[in-house]
Amino acid sequence: MTIDYYIADVFTNEIFSGAQIAVFPNSDKLTDQQMASIANEMNLSETVFVSNPSEEASTRKMRVFSPLAEIDFAGHPIIATAFVLATCGDVKLTDDLTKLTFEQNAGDIEVNFSSSKGKPTFVQFTSVVSSVIDRYTPSVAELAEFLSINVDDIDTKKFSTRLVSCGFPYLVVPVWNYETVRNAKFNFASWSQSSAPHTAAQEILLFSAKTPYKDSNFNARLLGPNIGVHDDPPVGSAMPAFLSYLASFDFTQQGTHAFAVDRGDEKSRRSVLNIEMDHKGLPDLTLRIGGEAVMVAEGKMHLVD
Repeated sequence: MTIDYYIADVFTNEIFSGAQIAVFPNSDKLTDQQMASIANEMNLSETVFVSNPSEEASTRKMRVFSPLAEIDFAGHPIIATAFVLATCGDVKLTDDLTKLTFEQNAGDIEVNFSSSKGKPTFVQFTSVVSSVIDRYTPSVAELAEFLSINVDDIDTKKFSTRLVSCGFPYLVVPVWNYETVRNAKFNFASWSQSSAPHTAAQEILLFSAKTPYKDSNFNARLLGPNIGVHDDPPVGSAMPAFLSYLASFDFTQQGTHAFAVDRGDEKSRRSVLNIEMDHKGLPDLTLRIGGEAVMVAEGKMHLVD
């Protein structure tokens, strides 16, 4: 069996930047084991397998795999999948705005395509999330120790460290400066000796409200015991937790907020995520995450029946 695939760079308008995502548009015949094996072979942060079980023109099912396991929700793959389906002609862009529904394991996601002359220019998805927020977190000294930063680097005045989960728990840590985010280094020994493993935290979302780039308002980075010391993985899956974190502060006014979050820098595949958040002071938070993508490669994979 031969199956087509595409690779797109996501949350960027420049090739060899952003996050690399592989998309297999016609995966109805693939087994779970084949999907897992293909994702391991591609060895990218995420590989997407798309099917159309209901044969509805406006609905697609997408399953997302890392090289290690299946992922119930992921943000970057949504943008990549929408862009690939529109580019390869699986989804027809006849109007300036086209709507589609993606079925992920975590639930349905509404996707909007903006297009020009039949080509996708911007993709945005909508999600409604509920969160659990815990203010019991490791001490500032512990945080500084396992992030290899100074205690004074951590913002304890405007923001504060909180544990946020929208299904997957993140320890959200605010720092004053962009350089601190970029230079932080996870220390596993200090982490294991701190109180962090006793919380539900799986990964650390380190962020700063300062960035040298004019097209973004926050810089964010993921670190943790399962992330390589030199890795700077995509942050799209952490955005529901980050937005819930921002909405949890009393100074965040109710209403619609629009801003951008970037990850990385010009030397490390920088991404820019455009975000809208409807903060109404309710348990559920409506968010819209959008961005651009660039097609990098397409090919065929040969599988043994």
